[in-house]
Amino acid sequence: MTISCKQSLIALVLTLTFSFTASAGSQANKVAMHEPEQIVHFAKNVEKYAASQGARAFIIARVGRPQKDLPKGIRFTHTAVALYSDITLDDGEMVKGYAIYNLYQKSGELDKSQLVTDYPVDFFWGANQLNAGVIIPTPDMQTRLIDIITTGKNAQLHNENYSVIANPMNSQLQNCTEHTLDMLNAAIYQTTDIDQLKANTQTYFTPQRVHTSRFKLMFGAMLQDDVTTKDHTGKVATTTFRSIAQYLAKYDLASQSVILGRDGQVVEVLFGSKFVTSAANSSI
Repeated sequence: MTISCKQSLIALVLTLTFSFTASAGSQANKVAMHEPEQIVHFAKNVEKYAASQGARAFIIARVGRPQKDLPKGIRFTHTAVALYSDITLDDGEMVKGYAIYNLYQKSGELDKSQLVTDYPVDFFWGANQLNAGVIIPTPDMQTRLIDIITTGKNAQLHNENYSVIANPMNSQLQNCTEHTLDMLNAAIYQTTDIDQLKANTQTYFTPQRVHTSRFKLMFGAMLQDDVTTKDHTGKVATTTFRSIAQYLAKYDLASQSVILGRDGQVVEVLFGSKFVTSAANSSI
């Protein structure tokens, strides 16, 4: 094989791998893609929207990669749970605000994860687009979610073995969105028994298909530690912001699921099983 052929093959593999692994974006301390003032303004608008809806706990999602690089139908790359909390500032002052409970990949060890608490500005700091997914559970579900986190049960649900496309139907691997689903199910079923939670997931939850070729998956697994299909059989499907929104809506466990634009306005709402443009396009 000539050098030019080798270079072409390497370039092809890297292109295919990047377009697939771009569904990542579940890392902390990323480089800012927007002006700091814009990020702060956007983060405050997301907080204001959640507060205006009376949310004590809600699901929050961000876009960590260009939309063109994501598999078809996947809008967000990182999902977590936000709780209205007492927050201590650097100067010791206590203020009210939302703390966000994340599962993040470990830096330099991308097939492992850790639980990290941060705040809206931190959460959106490395966002590729200033859009946010917001799911506000019912009041009872919010109370249960708060209990899961404040009693440390979220840590009991953490599996440090990470995959971008973790299969939520088993406990072999986990990503940020599956961890969010596991917290929700622990709140619903009032248990942290992993086997029971996965049995219930298999019965009631429908994951989202990952529309990408086996060829891309194969090379992704070869070149990236955080990409594997070893926990899947048959077609690859994973937990997404949309599949969680559909799940909670199906069983009347959410009061609303929306997508917020860069000015904090509602640009899309969940209608049936799809997000559609908001007729009111309401602003906070």
